[in-house]
Amino acid sequence: MTRLLDPLERPGFITLRNRTVMSAMSRSFAGEGRHATDAMRDYYKRRADGGVGLILTEGTIIHRSGDGWKDAPYIATDAHAESWRKVVDGVHEGGAKIACQLWHMGRISHSDFTGDAPVSSTDRAAEGVNRQNDKPYGVPRALDADEMPTIYGYFADAARRAIDVGFDAVELHTGHGYLADQFLDARVNDRTDRYGGSVENRCRFVLELVEAVLAAVPADKVIARISPSRTMGGLYEWPDIDAMLAYLLPELRRLGLVALDVSGAGSVYADTSGPAVRKIRPLWKGVLIGGASLSIEEAEAEVESGLLDAVTWGRAFIANPDLARKIAAREAFVPFDNAMRDTLA
Repeated sequence: MTRLLDPLERPGFITLRNRTVMSAMSRSFAGEGRHATDAMRDYYKRRADGGVGLILTEGTIIHRSGDGWKDAPYIATDAHAESWRKVVDGVHEGGAKIACQLWHMGRISHSDFTGDAPVSSTDRAAEGVNRQNDKPYGVPRALDADEMPTIYGYFADAARRAIDVGFDAVELHTGHGYLADQFLDARVNDRTDRYGGSVENRCRFVLELVEAVLAAVPADKVIARISPSRTMGGLYEWPDIDAMLAYLLPELRRLGLVALDVSGAGSVYADTSGPAVRKIRPLWKGVLIGGASLSIEEAEAEVESGLLDAVTWGRAFIANPDLARKIAAREAFVPFDNAMRDTLA
């Protein structure tokens, strides 16, 4: 039997029945008031019934200031959290674990969603058009240093809500060019205070954020997603990726973080996350999750070599709710088709 189907039992982290992970994918099917729905419950439960080890939910908005996606679900209030309880219970009935991905989009938004200027590390707008409203990204307001604890509080409160309604873990979305990554990335972060400039300063926001969340919920229930290398109109990496990783990863471990999810934001693993994982693994002895669209053989090789502890698939899980069972049977995956985005099946 492939090691992909071995349980994941690592000290300081939740136990998983196997190493398969459904990646977080925005689906835009939240109900009125941005609550989780029965259709969302059925969607996630089908993947649990299909044998997946861990489900990372779609990006879930922690506060209106972080909204930038049409019909994305929220976990900004207790009522939002309660709407997720049926989803969590359904996944547990199927034998899987589930983590709520906590999302603040920062400048990758527009006042149509936030009700005010988006916030960021910078006051420069992102290039391009927000596909959610077909308008240029909004001009952001750079956060003042004394506002940072408020943002951390949004994450910490959302994490508490998630754990209180039964989520097994939370995933802090600190990648993909969203708010936290807007501090990490030297091409975006143009600050001159203690949150900008040097590697240490640019990492400060993420480290303080993780510290605040770890003070709110147990460390074994927290994952952080990073994307130091991804494709955005070509290969896009943190400009000083080696120095960033050499400082950031030991500091995250010092705070007590155990699990990292390395994501290339839909990029080819061999071009982005794969090389990044090879830089990260010597510096990170905790749980390391990554992948996206790998073949069974490629995924097995990453686990067998010790580079990854668990492997993510994204679109493949949309097309194959029983993907883990297909891995066990060495059965070909149903190919993903863009038309599958239109339904929550």
